[in-house]
Amino acid sequence: MIVSRTPHRISFFGGGTDYPQWYRENGGKVLGVAIDKYCYISCRELPPFFEHRYRIAYSRIELVSSRDEIQHPAVKGTLDHLKIDQGLEIHHDGDIPARSGMGSSSAFTVGLLKTLHALEGKIISKEQLFREAIHVEQDLIRENVGSQDQVWAACGGLNTIEFLQNGEIVVEPIIMEEGCLKSFEKKFMLFYTGISRCASEIAEEQVQNTPKNRDELLKMRSLVDQAQKVLTSKRGDFTDFGRLLHETWRLKKRLSTKISNGHVDEMYASAIKSGAVGGKLLGAGGGGFILFYAEPEDQPRVREALKSYLHIPFKFDFNGSEIIVYRPTFHHAR
Repeated sequence: MIVSRTPHRISFFGGGTDYPQWYRENGGKVLGVAIDKYCYISCRELPPFFEHRYRIAYSRIELVSSRDEIQHPAVKGTLDHLKIDQGLEIHHDGDIPARSGMGSSSAFTVGLLKTLHALEGKIISKEQLFREAIHVEQDLIRENVGSQDQVWAACGGLNTIEFLQNGEIVVEPIIMEEGCLKSFEKKFMLFYTGISRCASEIAEEQVQNTPKNRDELLKMRSLVDQAQKVLTSKRGDFTDFGRLLHETWRLKKRLSTKISNGHVDEMYASAIKSGAVGGKLLGAGGGGFILFYAEPEDQPRVREALKSYLHIPFKFDFNGSEIIVYRPTFHHAR
């Protein structure tokens, strides 16, 4: 039995510039952090006594006798990519619901790759891990996903990630004094809107709009550098980070008609009125989780204003995807 644990992420700035359609022409850069909400994948070789060859348990259970019959796109794509034919049981558990803007689909793919490599007795580097996940998601199963979620899932941490036109991906940790980092971590509040949505569908419109969103995307990219300066300025005052979040949310809403809705706008206005400095909907938009920057003394008022929504406390994660149980089994004679 092998079990992997892979973090979800919060994307602060630059989302949209991590789509290959954009960065291969213009370059892209994002700033974000992995958090202590995880996707767990357990996997073991299936003993040869069963009629099925694969048992895959997620929100549904699949019992199938060949790879081609697997319905879950990421599982099928990953097994095809690794050319795995042995019988397997794969089980997914998550701290965060799917389709909620926290990079859950990429955390799943990264966690599955990490687990299957471990099952084969192989250690995979963080870079190889995110590269393989990007290949599975973008090239094999053709999801409308960018290239940042896989990097956070594999690497963890508070980073900027730069996407060069030649396809290279450069991960740079943001170095902060421990006291500053702890103080920064306490400035955020995460709420669940209760709406789940298909990110790929929302992203499709955004990707189609890329040529006419050029100005917005360039501005969103420039906010990454401004936010990075706030974090590394040694002053320990992060209010401008909250203001920049407000600015990036205004820009993000222009990328596609599906990114926000009346329900989300109401939540946002209510939080700002109660003392939040800024915030944004996470991921492709349309629902899922909404993040606010609020000073600790203002947070009780924000919590009260949004008391009908689930508040999710969190901490940053610096480990990335890791194997937490490693009990390989012997291969069965076939």
